Amino acid sequence: MSDLHVYDTTLRDGAQQEGLNLSVADKLAIAAHLDELGVGFIEGGWPGANPKDTEFFARARTELRLRNATLAAFGATRRAGGRAADDPLVRALVDSQAPVVTLVAKSHVRHVESALRTTLEENLEMVRDTVSFLTAEGRRVFLDAEHFFDGYAADRAYALEVVSAAMESGAEVVALCDTNGGMLPGQVADVVADAVAATSARVGIHCHNDTGCAVANSMAAVDAGATHVQGTINGYGERTGNADLLTVVSNLQIKRGLPLLETERLREATRIAHSISEVTNVPPYSRQPYVGASAFAHKAGLHASAIKVDPDLYQHADPGLVGNDMRMLVSDMAGRASIELKGRELGYDLSGDPELLARVLAKVKDLELRGYTFDAADASFDLLLRREVEGTTQAFFDVESWRVITDARGAEDALSEATVKVRAGGQRVVATGEGNGPVNALDHALRQALAPAYPELDKLELIDFRVRILDAAHGTDAVTRVLIETSDGSTSWETIGVAGNIIEASWEALVDGVTYGLVRAGVPVR
Repeated sequence: MSDLHVYDTTLRDGAQQEGLNLSVADKLAIAAHLDELGVGFIEGGWPGANPKDTEFFARARTELRLRNATLAAFGATRRAGGRAADDPLVRALVDSQAPVVTLVAKSHVRHVESALRTTLEENLEMVRDTVSFLTAEGRRVFLDAEHFFDGYAADRAYALEVVSAAMESGAEVVALCDTNGGMLPGQVADVVADAVAATSARVGIHCHNDTGCAVANSMAAVDAGATHVQGTINGYGERTGNADLLTVVSNLQIKRGLPLLETERLREATRIAHSISEVTNVPPYSRQPYVGASAFAHKAGLHASAIKVDPDLYQHADPGLVGNDMRMLVSDMAGRASIELKGRELGYDLSGDPELLARVLAKVKDLELRGYTFDAADASFDLLLRREVEGTTQAFFDVESWRVITDARGAEDALSEATVKVRAGGQRVVATGEGNGPVNALDHALRQALAPAYPELDKLELIDFRVRILDAAHGTDAVTRVLIETSDGSTSWETIGVAGNIIEASWEALVDGVTYGLVRAGVPVR
């Protein structure tokens, strides 16, 4: 099992996710991240089928320096009635110069007869001819047996015959595909075990997540004898996605002790998952196993009390193994242990001050009752804790007043203008900013006012803005909660504002975001 293949198909199957559109540059960047992670194979796409994938392989030859992974080109068996040597799409696989070619082939009798519109014997010959041709051209060949599990249920003998035909023609691996994603772990285990025993093939597994079982199905396949696992980073893929390769690998390595990736490379899993999210422009899923921001986050006071004694009491694994961290969330469910642990995380030892702990806890519960939620706004809690511990927070600036005007004329877009009056750096400053909305205008005005005293603000950028209406039954009179995420280019933090006025709530979150950015950067008060 030590040579179990880790095969990534993010650039091909993952790219079929709704709303995900990767440029060639994106694919090259993701491939570099995957190589850094240490996967064995990277499926780059289907050369010849579309210009983008053809360009990817052409550029990969000079721009991609793979140190750990082997590049694979994806394609199909030759057309019915022809010869592999004459098929332009098969020839494109050779021209891609990828050392591995992964062929997709039909293994379901209905698909052969209805989709390919050919005979069962001709489909087998298409497999034999294409695999033989590519191996003769010096390529390593893997075969994806499409719709294998459904095909096995319809006609076991024929599905297994496709596996045998590929192996006898020179294929190294036949990956059994749950293309419709409808299988359950017990079914997968039984079929994989039978395929291994009946064909003596090296069997792989390719699962989709339509039943929510893609990871469990992949694990069941490995238990049954599969030694090649396919998946995508962050579970990207069509419909509900593919098996999340990071979860599968972490389970096999951490739980089963299989040495799939170098230990230090697995420790980069969280960073790489998030880096790829930046390239795909798909926000990271906070509750993603192992690498999600909430994967090792603890909120309940009972949990915090136990974690204070031993973190392993409420954690299934050491988050450091995948480069993640344990986080304590502060909320109205918190107890003193939660506050103490969160304080320790932020650099404060509160263990010897029970009165301070009680005061902070009471303040948190009161604010949560009014609509604040500090489990989603660590930066605002940090500022709150500083005020309670130090008696004050660093007063980088004092706000005298602010106002916003929105002007709409006819069919033209509405334009907002904000005026901010502050004292910073010993000076009173009045600044005006324009924006495509009141919050955008306030952000511009505040930065303009503070720039002379704090040029460090140039690095800060507002990257997310979320609004939730509390007590919606009150209609336009309801209390509004605003969460703002700010970044300095290397990390980000969230701040919160709550008020009966959405602009006032936004202003509170903006001010906290800027203040925390200056605190984090170690900027002195001027």
